[in-house]
Amino acid sequence: MAAEAVDCIETTVDAADADGVVVGLSGGLDSTTTATLAVEALGSERVYGLVLPSSKLGSKSAQDAETVADVLGIDHETIHLQPLLACFGDMVPGPVDLHGDPVVRGNLVARLRMSMLYLTANAMERLVVGTTNRSEHLLGYFTKHGDGAADVLPLAHLYKTEVERLADALEVPPFIAEKPPTAGFYPGQSDRADFGAPYTTVDAVLKRLVADDRTTDAICSELGVDAAVVDRVKRHHEQTAHKRRRPPCPSVR
Repeated sequence: MAAEAVDCIETTVDAADADGVVVGLSGGLDSTTTATLAVEALGSERVYGLVLPSSKLGSKSAQDAETVADVLGIDHETIHLQPLLACFGDMVPGPVDLHGDPVVRGNLVARLRMSMLYLTANAMERLVVGTTNRSEHLLGYFTKHGDGAADVLPLAHLYKTEVERLADALEVPPFIAEKPPTAGFYPGQSDRADFGAPYTTVDAVLKRLVADDRTTDAICSELGVDAAVVDRVKRHHEQTAHKRRRPPCPSVR
């Protein structure tokens, strides 16, 4: 699993004649694993990390991300996005309430982070390496033009449970590996609560639903899971199809 990801990073960077990559470090498993693979592919001197907390609630994760960067030996910088969010709060159109729906705010934060990553990558003549895995991609569990935007996605072929096994093989520190997966949009949010099941179940359902095109009844029978869980995963996959497609445009005559 690591070899394919490392080769993907190295090949993409070489093809673009880039000086290296910039990676957003969240203090989570996916970003830590991605940064570790990037260092293996390019060397620590060609990997630059950005830690981009948006509130005091993210301070512990930011500290963990900084520790990861130190362990990997990569140059990094922490930039707090709260002042930028405050500016947006003063300037948004009337229908927008950044203090209302946490998902609206979370999506904005994800897009601000990606803007900062691309700003830095452009200035350093580098590429942005994304951290989205296959489970998140198939579920649409990412922000369009936010964490879903990148120049290379070395984990996109791996389900979350496979990323966990890869992280173990790469000896990702336990204080990272043992964290409950979360998008971090609001306090207490967890991937398990959002999908109604742990990733061991979600991934098993996804493989049969997407790769094997099985019916809900067949999946329930084979895995022994409730139909509500399968339907929930299926709904996430189907309703987020637009995130996995290029924008539609008129055909050329």
